[in-house]
Amino acid sequence: MPESNNLQTINSWRTILSTATITATSLIVAGYTTYQLSKQYQKDKEIPTIKDGVEELIGNTPMVKIKSLSKATGMEIYAKMELCNPAGSAKDRVALNIIKTAESQGQLIRGQPGWVFEGTSGSTGISIAMICNSLGYRAHISLPDDTSLEKLSLLESLGATVNKVKPASIVDPDQYVNAAKKACDTLLKDHSGAKGVFADQFENEANWKVHYETTGPEIWKQMDGHIDAFIAGCGTGGTISGVSKYLKEAKNLHGKCHVVLADPQGSGFFNRINYGVMYDYVEKEGTRRRHQVDTIIEGIGLNRITKNFHLGESFIDESIRVIDKQAIRMAKYLSVNDGLFVGSSTAINAVAAVDLSRNLKPGSRIVIIACDSGSRHLSKFWKEARDVERDISLDKVMEA
Repeated sequence: MPESNNLQTINSWRTILSTATITATSLIVAGYTTYQLSKQYQKDKEIPTIKDGVEELIGNTPMVKIKSLSKATGMEIYAKMELCNPAGSAKDRVALNIIKTAESQGQLIRGQPGWVFEGTSGSTGISIAMICNSLGYRAHISLPDDTSLEKLSLLESLGATVNKVKPASIVDPDQYVNAAKKACDTLLKDHSGAKGVFADQFENEANWKVHYETTGPEIWKQMDGHIDAFIAGCGTGGTISGVSKYLKEAKNLHGKCHVVLADPQGSGFFNRINYGVMYDYVEKEGTRRRHQVDTIIEGIGLNRITKNFHLGESFIDESIRVIDKQAIRMAKYLSVNDGLFVGSSTAINAVAAVDLSRNLKPGSRIVIIACDSGSRHLSKFWKEARDVERDISLDKVMEA
């Protein structure tokens, strides 16, 4: 009997172990299958869905690690690739939101003739022209006559009406922003029945709001809430105001985000942020080469306070001044070492990131805005950048 009982016990244990093995194997297979399905689901989610128009491609731009700068500084430096928007810059977001806001206010009506007027150094005009074509409107763009040939050609190719004016101070009635407003007023007064709106990107709050509602949340999500510093230039002030406001207010941000305004030579924001005075030494009478900002950089830098900047000024912690030579050398460095062919304002932001890294702890995460591609700056900025030595060191890039 004892032997029989022992055999029964052994057989019972064998059955239990066999069942357990089968169950464990089933669980492993099920778990692996679920994992594979989950991976496939995530992969399928990354495949873009069908869009109903080019305007629906705007936003959700990639985040890319700048490996060369990260390795050299001991930081993690990332670029928010706004140059991947369909018209090639962060201004796509602004242009679309301005037009949608005008539609909501009855200033433009989809399906009816309408004009969008703007004064711009290039990128906003290109974005407006593309979106107007997509939505059935016309674009009228006033800009400085020394704007890069690439931007002028793009605007003309997109069918925009282009009004080139001499670079001038904002107080001049013929300055490009004032010229755009004047053209819009003329249309509205001629009683033709056509609708028109002056985009007014410098003062229009649709500018900072779209970055608060889209760009800021995208950055937070892509960085999983781990952002030690955010860097952007300032032209209208919309991007830095909207993004910094979002990041400063984010309740689930891991730690504090230090916001830096990267400013080109000749612009007054550096002194405004750091010393409370909107002034630059090139403002001295007789020292200015051109009326707006004494720099080769396009798209950022200004010597007046805009509404978009004012609304976000309190969220900006410091400003870093970048001279033209540093930006030119940095553009070549990024092209050679990272394959990033960027425009002048992106290069400014990258120089500021390296500068800032000297005051941050190792491993800190810095996000910069990659505003537009170098292809828009071939005849001016890249005409100088292409002659920079291919093997230039980062130390040489940063020399003042």
